[in-house]
Order: sequence, then C-alpha cells, then structure tokens
Amino acid sequence: MKIFYLTPRVPYPIDKGDKLRAFYQIKYLSQKNDIYLYSLDENDVFIPNNNPLYKYCKNIKVTKLSRLRILLNLLKGVFTKVPFQTSYYYSKEIKKDISKAIDIFQPDIIFCQLIRSAKFVEDITNIPKVIDYVDVISKGLERRIEKSKLFLKLLLKWELKRAIKYEKQVYDNFDDWIIITDEDKNLLPFNEKKFIKVIPNGIDLEFFHPIISIKDCDVLFSGNLSYPPNIDAAEFLVKEIMPLVWDVNPNISVTIAGAAPKNRILTLASDKIKIVGWTEDIRENYKKAKVFIAPLRIGTGLQNKLLQAMAMKLPCVVSDLTAKGITNENCDFMLVAKSKEQYANHIIHLLNDSDFSNMIAEKGFSYVTNNYNWEDIINNLDEIIKNVKR
Repeated sequence: MKIFYLTPRVPYPIDKGDKLRAFYQIKYLSQKNDIYLYSLDENDVFIPNNNPLYKYCKNIKVTKLSRLRILLNLLKGVFTKVPFQTSYYYSKEIKKDISKAIDIFQPDIIFCQLIRSAKFVEDITNIPKVIDYVDVISKGLERRIEKSKLFLKLLLKWELKRAIKYEKQVYDNFDDWIIITDEDKNLLPFNEKKFIKVIPNGIDLEFFHPIISIKDCDVLFSGNLSYPPNIDAAEFLVKEIMPLVWDVNPNISVTIAGAAPKNRILTLASDKIKIVGWTEDIRENYKKAKVFIAPLRIGTGLQNKLLQAMAMKLPCVVSDLTAKGITNENCDFMLVAKSKEQYANHIIHLLNDSDFSNMIAEKGFSYVTNNYNWEDIINNLDEIIKNVKR
C-alpha cells in the first residue's frame, strides 16, 4: 500500500515521544508499504542523505513554520473553535501544499499523527484516513489546570473546552482511529471511543539492552525537559522527594537528563543534582544509574523512557499515573508511589538492598521484552490500515 504519513514535527532526531512513535511506525510500516512523509517543523530542518528516514520513505517533504506564520495562525485561531494546539500549525497555504502532495503521490491511505495535523485533511473524503491520537490532549490540559496559576489556568480552561469538542470532531472526520494506551482510550470524552484501537509504543530491543558499567548515578530522571509534565516531575523530585531521601543518606546523587532543559530545570543543579542536556546516545545515562524514577503528576500516554529503562534492567519507581500508561493492574515489575514519602522509601530500599533491586530490574526487563516488541506492534497497525473502510 501507499501511505501518506503526516506529522506536525519531523520525526528525527528522536528527542520527543511523538517523534519516537512516528519514527518506529514509519520504520516498520515501510517493510510492507511505500511511505510518503510530509512533516511540518518550526526549525530549519535539513535532512541529509544519511538520515535513516530516507531508508524508510519513498519521499520526504518538510515545510517550515516561520515565527510570523505561527503568530498569524494563533491570531486567526482566536476566532475559530479549533484548539490553539491545532491553530498553531494550520494555514490554508500549507493545506493547499499538502493536498498537492497527496494528488501527486496518490496514496491508498492517509495517516495523521495527533489532532494537530488533522485539519489539513478534513475535506478529503475520497481516500481512507487514520488518525493517531497518541494520547488525550484534553485530559493533559485538565491535569495542567490543577497545577497552574491564575492567568495560565484561565487560558488552559479556554483551550480545554475547544480540545474536548475537537477530539470528537476529529473522530467524526476519520475512518479509523488508534491511541497509545487503554487508559488514554478510556479518558477520551466521547462514547464512540470504544471503536478506537490501542497501538502502544514499543522498544528497540536491539538498541536498548543491559550494559555493564560503573554506576556513578544513584537516581536518574530523563525526558524532554521542555515538556511541562516533565518539568513538574523534576521539580517534585528535587524539592519534595529527595530532601526526604537525603535525611537518611545525604550522599545520594541525582541526574536529570533530557533535551532542551528550561531555566526552571537548570536552576535545580547543585552538588547533588546533575543536569544533562541532549545526549546523542541516551543509553549513556541509563547504564550509569542505579534507580530510574518517573514521578509524573500531569500528562497522559505511555512514558517511553520508562520502557527504555526497564529494557536496560534498571529498577523503576513511578507514579500511579505513569503506571496506568502500562497496566491497570497491580504489578510486581516496578514500584508505584502515591506520595513523596512512598517515593523516598522506594528509592532508599532499592539503593540499600541489591537483591531486591535486582529482582525488580529482572521483572521489569522480562515484562518489556515480552510485551513491547515494535515489530509485533506494527504488524497489528498494518492490519488496521489494510482493513480501513470509508
């Protein structure tokens, strides 16, 4: 089949969760299908010939979003009912260019990642369309509202009302639908969600595997450090969890690693807190750590860094919110915390008891390798795409 794959960001380098998901979907779908990738991006993106995307795509088109264009899009968005997250990317000029690319490629299917890209193809009715919600934007907004200050809270409430309506509108405009977890599926604000298929992220088990190394980091948190849920989690870790840990052992160190750290992250650095920016090989951070922590309190979806950590045999401590992205059942392959005291106790236990730490790490490794193989996951997605009916 010929698949026209539309993304709001170029899915390489893999420094954000949506880019990781798109990259591996493209990689494995390309084994049985021809892929035309059309991506938007805020940056001047040059894709060299040795970029792995060229191995998987028959053609690639990147359209740059200038700052002026983004500003105009947002101003126009004030007078529409579309979420600003969609208005941010949308313009009639780009929509026209996408339609032209589709006419040239003549795809059998149009595949859109995120509701941010859905509006570009809303008028196309002669080609089957699949939307990957990835996660539930409206629920993520709702959780951010709870922890935001007055002005931002008012703005987010406005955006939330739009997002709730638009998520349903997108459903009505597409022929098939996927999402990352059962938890996210159940959080969608409309009854037809029962027809949406769950396609999780996987893990590249050839790349992420246990590596023997000197462990000079006690506790590791990693993720995109410009993403609000990750910023909140890092601050929660440093300001509320670790002081309880340091009361027991003041020598325990923390590494916070990830792309594009905001100032709020950089100011957390101290003699006990190391801030690491973008790392070409993220395994360098995992292999040096004794414990991985994901104390997220807002956001939705499946935490890719958690899968990566478990694949590298790191014992993991997570929030109940993070755990729900993997399982709705009680689990024995990671430690779940609901309070800062529980986080601290889990960290101390893992660092003080190597047998217990190794047991949790082994169970996590086994769970990931048995349930998150990309090839198996994308085979299921390929079947969904092949059976889409308008």
